[in-house]
Amino acid sequence: MAKKKKAPSGNTICQNKKARHEYLISDKFEAGLVLTGWEVKSLREGRAQLVESYVVIHKGEAWLVGAHFTPLKTACTHVVADPTRDRKLLLNHRELVNIINATNAKGFTCVALALYWKGNRIKCEIALGKGKKQHDKRAADKDKDWARQKQRLMAAK
Repeated sequence: MAKKKKAPSGNTICQNKKARHEYLISDKFEAGLVLTGWEVKSLREGRAQLVESYVVIHKGEAWLVGAHFTPLKTACTHVVADPTRDRKLLLNHRELVNIINATNAKGFTCVALALYWKGNRIKCEIALGKGKKQHDKRAADKDKDWARQKQRLMAAK
């Protein structure tokens, strides 16, 4: 029998670990999310995935695309729930202009890194990232392995 997945502890709802592996992260932004009631209830249970999500700028607004919020059977009985719908991100105009300029001119892409609670609101941490090459990924893995081995050696002494 498989173990039941626990709801996330602390303020973090979910993280996109794949984005940190695939991209060199430069600038981070905090954005609010426009959600419906069933989405908030499913986020309280920790049922969200950001693995294939990214941010798109359309008509001067930022949209979170590809995030998957699994609907609860008890929370959305009267609504047809679309778990992968595009969700609007709430950003300041200055932040939005910075993201637009970086993605258009400098070759950056905007990805979602994490969803977390801030008070009673849900925030999304987004970042500008530049894609890593294969040799960069190998070097990062090698550095991680060496740091882990070094820590083990220090603990053994």
